[in-house]
Amino acid sequence: MQNLNSLSISSLRTIEVLARHSSMRSAAEELGVTVGALSQRLAKTEAALQQTLFVRSSTGLQPTDICIEIAPRLTSVFQELSNIVSDIRDNNQNTLTVTVATIIASRWLIWRIKKFTDQNPHISLRILPTNDVVDLENSEVDIGIRVGANFGSDDGVTKLLDKHVFPVCSPGIAAQIKTPADILKFPIIRENDEFIGWKPWLAEVGLSGQDLIPGPTYADGSLCLDAAMTGQGIFMAWEIVACDALERGLVVSPFDIRSDLGSSYWFACSKRSERNPSVRKFKSWLMDELECSLATWNKQSDSKDGPEG
Repeated sequence: MQNLNSLSISSLRTIEVLARHSSMRSAAEELGVTVGALSQRLAKTEAALQQTLFVRSSTGLQPTDICIEIAPRLTSVFQELSNIVSDIRDNNQNTLTVTVATIIASRWLIWRIKKFTDQNPHISLRILPTNDVVDLENSEVDIGIRVGANFGSDDGVTKLLDKHVFPVCSPGIAAQIKTPADILKFPIIRENDEFIGWKPWLAEVGLSGQDLIPGPTYADGSLCLDAAMTGQGIFMAWEIVACDALERGLVVSPFDIRSDLGSSYWFACSKRSERNPSVRKFKSWLMDELECSLATWNKQSDSKDGPEG
């Protein structure tokens, strides 16, 4: 293995990432360097190996034959190295990195995470709020809590619960709503100018969305819920976002009807993370917390003495 002394591991990593992305910009983002720095690193690598590894074209970087041959082997090697590093970190630090949609993090997870840390003081959590789907197999992220129609049937993917939508508003507005048609008298708070979820919900109560009154627009669902709390109109919310505000009486759901949009919440982890006992503990805790929340939502719905439609 003495020939490895003539080439740094960062040079080999450069080849692997560029081959996988076929884009200088995307590869630079993954490596955390500028495009210029990555270009210089590639030039030095090719000079050290005395091989042309990539050819620039109008569609991006095209790997040469030798690069096509070695790239999958490099990916396999670096994946195993990543697994080794993660195993060492898990053994010494017991740190879990979790990505979760920003609105779920702020409206639901942050209010409950202390329960997990109190029960598991030896496990350190690093929460990364992001609406992007992170590649768990090629990153240092252990867990992803995701929202979508389907995230596959891999062993590391588990469906948590279905997502349902329903209108919420301030107690003052709710007092003026006696039938579903009364909702059409008030402004609709929209996320990014969209009437998301309104069409199926109105169809269930026999109404059309043509008469909806456009209200204020916000770029974030969490802000939309805040707007509903302050009486700016009616917002089409969903359980995880609105549950705590409903429990505290900050908003009211005038009707029990909840529409299924075909979207669900999912737990996902990499093949590497599946082996980590801390990941299994977090998953078990998360599912228990969601079950408790679901029971609370159902209890609120069953005991509510709201207006009848």
